[in-house]
Amino acid sequence: MDNDSGPRAVLETWFDLQCSDCHTAQGDVDALRERYGDSLEIRLRHFPLPKHKYAYAAAQAAEEAYAQGGGEGYVRELLARTAELGERGETLLVELARESGLDADEVESALFDGRHLLAVDADQAEGKALGITGTPTYVIGGQRLDGGKSQEGLRERIGELVDAADGS
Repeated sequence: MDNDSGPRAVLETWFDLQCSDCHTAQGDVDALRERYGDSLEIRLRHFPLPKHKYAYAAAQAAEEAYAQGGGEGYVRELLARTAELGERGETLLVELARESGLDADEVESALFDGRHLLAVDADQAEGKALGITGTPTYVIGGQRLDGGKSQEGLRERIGELVDAADGS
């Protein structure tokens, strides 16, 4: 199938970047990316939960990392350090930017000036409108799959929906 001939399947991953379950879910997302390549567009959507003190700041820092061209790696590293984020907060967000080769001063400025607040708020509002209450949650082909309780079988179910969207 020529990927340019039709619409790609889109998987929206609704994550809280301080959520350890989202870190676990990253493995499924990676496996899906490897399996489908360019025929599956994976979009990170922010859904910071109130119980995680630094999730909202983490979402803003991730948006700045994407603006600088290094969002995917930044998010991956951040999800691997969710417990540390809970302890160190915004200090870790800036330090991680530096470690990732990003402009850490710009990440720190973005956290201060709120330049990515609207993007995070828009994601969260859309997630609430879709009935999302926890993370990770996936939306593909108009179907919501909740991964917060269990990741068991989700990768296979998402795969079935991608295949259906591709007409495979």
